[in-house]
Amino acid sequence: MAKFEIYKDKKGEFRWKLLANNNQVIAIGEGYSSKAGCKNGIESVKKNAPKAKIDDQT
Repeated sequence: MAKFEIYKDKKGEFRWKLLANNNQVIAIGEGYSSKAGCKNGIESVKKNAPKAKIDDQT
């Protein structure tokens, strides 16, 4: 099952990454100053991603 992982980067900011079933990184979030902000970012992706359209600019 895919999962979100929260971690701190070298700057001390909270970040999330979305891992596939095989633990490969699917997506990485921006840096947040608080863990709560990071969790809100995760919730936003979970809420909005199913509705996201594909913008193919090739």
